[in-house]
Amino acid sequence: MSGVILGAHTVLYSSDAEVDRTFLAEVLGFSSVDAGNGWLIFRLPPAEVAVHPADTSGAVELYLVCDDVEATVADLTERGVAFDGPISDQGWGRLTTIRLPGGSRLGLCEARHPTAFDA
Repeated sequence: MSGVILGAHTVLYSSDAEVDRTFLAEVLGFSSVDAGNGWLIFRLPPAEVAVHPADTSGAVELYLVCDDVEATVADLTERGVAFDGPISDQGWGRLTTIRLPGGSRLGLCEARHPTAFDA
């Protein structure tokens, strides 16, 4: 069958793409494929998408979801990962922000709401 959506492709823009690619591979342990000339595309865990109301359109955020944010932060801290601030409780979940070596940021959250991963 043609025309079937197979997945989603997320793009992170970085002022130091090589160091962030190394981080995704070596620190977070994401496997990858070489799309040509060393251009790596990483496999992500299952994903979901939510549409939130906003005054203007276009903003996109990426969160990695874990089952225990404290344990995940502790594990990643031991591997040299830097975080922006402490874990915060948002009601719907608990979150913090991973600081990538190239300067970008990824959210890390422990969801308290149902997820669509197995829907």
